[in-house]
Amino acid sequence: MGTVSFLIVVVIVTALAFDFTNGFHDTANSMATSIATGALAPRVAVAVAGVLNLLGAFLSTEVAKTISNGIVDDARVSAVMIFAGLVGAILWNLVTWLLGLPSSSSHALFGGLIGAVWVGAGMSAVNAGEVLEKIVIPAVASPVVACVVAMLATYLAYVITRRTRRDKVKRGFRAGQVGSASLVALAHGTNDAQKTMGVITLTLISGGLLAPGSGPPWWVVLSAGLAIALGTYVGGWRIIRTMGKGLTDIQTPQGFAAETSATSVILASSHMGFALSTTQVCTGSILGAGLGRKLAHVRWGVAGRIAVSWVLTLPAAAAVGGVAAWVADHGDLGVALVAGVAVAAAAGFYLLSRRRPVNADNVNDTRPGAPEPSPAGQSAR
Repeated sequence: MGTVSFLIVVVIVTALAFDFTNGFHDTANSMATSIATGALAPRVAVAVAGVLNLLGAFLSTEVAKTISNGIVDDARVSAVMIFAGLVGAILWNLVTWLLGLPSSSSHALFGGLIGAVWVGAGMSAVNAGEVLEKIVIPAVASPVVACVVAMLATYLAYVITRRTRRDKVKRGFRAGQVGSASLVALAHGTNDAQKTMGVITLTLISGGLLAPGSGPPWWVVLSAGLAIALGTYVGGWRIIRTMGKGLTDIQTPQGFAAETSATSVILASSHMGFALSTTQVCTGSILGAGLGRKLAHVRWGVAGRIAVSWVLTLPAAAAVGGVAAWVADHGDLGVALVAGVAVAAAAGFYLLSRRRPVNADNVNDTRPGAPEPSPAGQSAR
């Protein structure tokens, strides 16, 4: 067995930093519609999501095994490559958070890791078949499936309650949304927290601290769950606004249908070990909820920009991860340079976000002059 090196410690810390950004980037997945409809107060919503993300991290490790033993050849992966891949993922997460784009943290991680391994160990170290089966196909299919399921569920919800008084319908589905949003948060923990578990496990395998094919140790499960829970509690308010107000005008039946549909797709994929994007699933379900209430009752301009960000995520994160791997491979100075650039970039993104802040107090604000609810500044009116 190997010994714990300083580089391995740096990689683990960087992985948990990614997990934190994953949490606040993806808070919108579970809570955007509940916040938009008023089913949950914003700060209560992110607190509930944080706790349930932590609990969900302990329910399964199938996705973690997919990452640590699937998409790349763990025998040829070094800690430097993993570090570089994480940097690529973190920077893409911060860019899309600043723009309010609900892009995939999962695909940012995969892209960064693939780009770094490609540069560091060659194309043959990337298992193209696993990438296609476990990442690309679910990425295409999952938002479509979630959209169709949510559209049908929304249509049925309105048909079943068409003779019921509107105030009763609203109260009933608001109560239902508390449960359905909580299930999405729990499902998010079972899927997304495991990705960081997989990366840390891959690092331990590459450093000789775990045998090839090992699952994540208990302390990895706990630390990854805590990191994503803390990030979730911080709340990615910009993306919450885009998903809750930017795509469509969400009513309580739609919110309940979207959240329930997303939960079903996420939990089914976690059980099968598919490391899909919960962001894409939840965005697809919100889109379906908009179509289910009134055909084409969707802001297609916003949806189009989100789709573009999805297409760009893998190659953009891979490019950054590849460059970071090339620089970091030049010894400790290279690793320090990559880390310094990443920290400086993160600080710059944060300062830019303070110019037009979106927070729990104004996340549902649509008055003229409010910060933009969509990537292009389109109002949610």
